[in-house]
Amino acid sequence: MTVLFIEDDRMNRRVVRDMLDVAGADMVEAESAEIGLDLIDAHDFDIALVDLRMPGMDGMTAIGHIRARTDAKARMPIIVVTADTAVDLRQRCLEGGADEVIFKPVAMDELFDAMGRLLADDDGELI
Repeated sequence: MTVLFIEDDRMNRRVVRDMLDVAGADMVEAESAEIGLDLIDAHDFDIALVDLRMPGMDGMTAIGHIRARTDAKARMPIIVVTADTAVDLRQRCLEGGADEVIFKPVAMDELFDAMGRLLADDDGELI
């Protein structure tokens, strides 16, 4: 499994990379939404993790660009990873094209549960 993590904070990327290493997943890092979108153009990912608040393009705008694609990559599962705690945030993210929202600090079980829900096939096995 290959995961794209679009996150401007290097420490947050490192923490999530360590978690994904436990699961044997490969993680590609993008320190900005613009870099993340370029990586999506060039590579195939099983899932994307996207921070909301980044310099330049924010995460919701990046998700909008992904969902506006005309190829299969437009349907890539997307998990928002955020420290924002606004009351209506989850709903706004889902309406904006995210499939799931988890909150920082990221807990390994929450990350893996969210990924499992989005990547499981009809028999409950990870694809």
